Amino acid sequence: MPIVKYPRATEPLWHEWDRKAQKCGLRHRVYAVNGDQYTGEWLDNLKHGKGTQLWKRSRAIYSGDWKFGKRDGYGSYSILDPVTKEYKKVYTGWWKNDQKCGYGTTLYARGERYEGEWSGGLRSGWGRMYYRDGSIYEGQWLQDQPDGQGMLRLPNENRYEGVWKDGKKHGHGKFFYLDKGQLFEGIWAAGIPKCGILIDFGRDEAPAPTQYPIPKV
Repeated sequence: MPIVKYPRATEPLWHEWDRKAQKCGLRHRVYAVNGDQYTGEWLDNLKHGKGTQLWKRSRAIYSGDWKFGKRDGYGSYSILDPVTKEYKKVYTGWWKNDQKCGYGTTLYARGERYEGEWSGGLRSGWGRMYYRDGSIYEGQWLQDQPDGQGMLRLPNENRYEGVWKDGKKHGHGKFFYLDKGQLFEGIWAAGIPKCGILIDFGRDEAPAPTQYPIPKV
């Protein structure tokens, strides 16, 4: 009996149609059900490559790199100023898995600014923070707080150099009272000096030195 060869079963047409309908590579503009809008590149129906997302509710905009549907790579996040009605960038830098990660710059309300490293959307690593009152902190961060070695310089040029923990002076440190011409060096705990020594330091050049010099031991 002769062997009859049947043609191999082909892929169902609906599989082919679905594959062709997927957004891949090319730039597309897509509106979500809630009104959010994305314009950019796609891969397997996911935002992937360069693209811009506009959130309808907050009117915020992200423009930059995407990876499998999430912000990943370099990009900027902007918000609409309620007074000027113009967009202003509040973060420019690196992202990973939809969160700030790597080096980036953030502009806060009231003119404060942070330049440095991020992890999981929080300030972590090395960074510099410019505060509204003119103070500047430069050093290590952990989970959005100064943690590790760092220096805080006050508007009057007085400064603390030493160890921090959970956003407070904690451990060995030096506080330079340049306005008085004095230096305190000692141990801190939760922001409070516990023990140490106070000596004159540049007292002759200080703008407001103490009335009497500290005697040398």
